[in-house]
Amino acid sequence: MRQDIKAFFMSRSFWETVIVIIIAVLLFIGLRLTIQTYIVYGPSMQPNYYEDEWIIVNKIDYKFSAPQTGDIIVFQPPIQSSKPFIKRIIGLPGETVDIKNGVVSVHKTDGTIVKMQEPYIKEPFYSNYNTGVIPADEYFVMGDNRNNSSDSRGGWFVSRDKIIGKAWLSIWPPKMWGLAPTYRQPAIAVPAAAK
Repeated sequence: MRQDIKAFFMSRSFWETVIVIIIAVLLFIGLRLTIQTYIVYGPSMQPNYYEDEWIIVNKIDYKFSAPQTGDIIVFQPPIQSSKPFIKRIIGLPGETVDIKNGVVSVHKTDGTIVKMQEPYIKEPFYSNYNTGVIPADEYFVMGDNRNNSSDSRGGWFVSRDKIIGKAWLSIWPPKMWGLAPTYRQPAIAVPAAAK
């Protein structure tokens, strides 16, 4: 009996099984550290994401680069919520965001002002709003469904350490499959002095 046990542990099939298990565990841990699935709750990101849509979130991107305006992020909100939020970054640290007559303007740290081109929103938000200067390591976010979104207009920002990751790929339902609709603003900005 002892010889049989020793032979089993010395057998090729045992070690092949051990190696497969180790590789599977490493792959599982690697995937959990780099991507995560997220189910969209609520209408705040319509028309780009809908309730019960499943997306894959890239958790590693912001380890190597800073979040940018236009990125869609999943994060733990600074308000009471049982679920993470999904929103679009509009303002970066040090910037100021103004909303007037449905137009969103971002006052950049270099003094220029960018009037946002937003083909991704459901409809404009017409109430006036001003963020003040966005604190270091914090971000101003809004839902694409501007008139039906709990977001930074509620008086809060998103800390970088609360960002779970960047929306990357829609995987369910099949008709919604595709990459996240990230939109970069045109490079032309209006100097503040010209306003």
